[in-house]
Amino acid sequence: MLNDEQIKRYSRQIIIPEIGGKGQKKLLKAKVLVIGAGGLGSAAIQYLAGAGVGTLGIVDGDKVDISNLHRQPIHVGNLGENKALSAKKFVETLNPDVRVDTYPFNIDPSNIRELIKKYDVVLDCTDNFSSRFLINDACVLERKPLVHAAVLRFEGQIITILPGESACYRCLFRRAPPPGTTPSCREAGIIGMATGILGTLQAMEAIKIILGFKDKLLTNTLLYVDLLTMEFTKMKVKRDENCPICSGKVKEIIPEKYVDRCEL
Repeated sequence: MLNDEQIKRYSRQIIIPEIGGKGQKKLLKAKVLVIGAGGLGSAAIQYLAGAGVGTLGIVDGDKVDISNLHRQPIHVGNLGENKALSAKKFVETLNPDVRVDTYPFNIDPSNIRELIKKYDVVLDCTDNFSSRFLINDACVLERKPLVHAAVLRFEGQIITILPGESACYRCLFRRAPPPGTTPSCREAGIIGMATGILGTLQAMEAIKIILGFKDKLLTNTLLYVDLLTMEFTKMKVKRDENCPICSGKVKEIIPEKYVDRCEL
């Protein structure tokens, strides 16, 4: 049962007919893994914690730098600290209902599958292609729902993946672009609001997965956002029967496959 303090804290959610007390209890029991506590993760973590998601796992091996703060406000006052540990401080201050599991290191082929096994939903908030393909492939193999997002300058994209049911990231992009052909945020720049909006959308997709709104998700759909023109465009994505990971041809994570073009 929800206690009196929880009823007050989540009252604005509980009165939504689609959520109610039953939905709030689902959120409090849920476990979400956020991989990357940077710009996207910073926004997602805020709203997942605020909504009362019971357990948040936060993975990040990076440290807080002053150049991060324009898009990662949860880390204010924590310069030089590990981002996963810094994010935990924020969540514990915001909502004592939320348990935070921290993983102050980067994902790699040796740890990814064990990391995601204990969680209900995974959010890919990383900023490089090798991590994106690795997370996608591990989630498909472990049958874990995944919400992917990426941002650059004023633009962003998001897609939700239900393994075995919808198109995955590798159905959309079979391989990474050649090294050096795509600029990073460090090289091309990023407006903080882009990560804030896309990270918030990731949190919303995770909430919908937990509440069981499968027909409302961005599955088989890539949402492209241009904040300079305020254009939001949905593009249909087909599940590829020849996708090496969705088809079951690939059954394990092979480390050397996640270098350069990440081609299976």
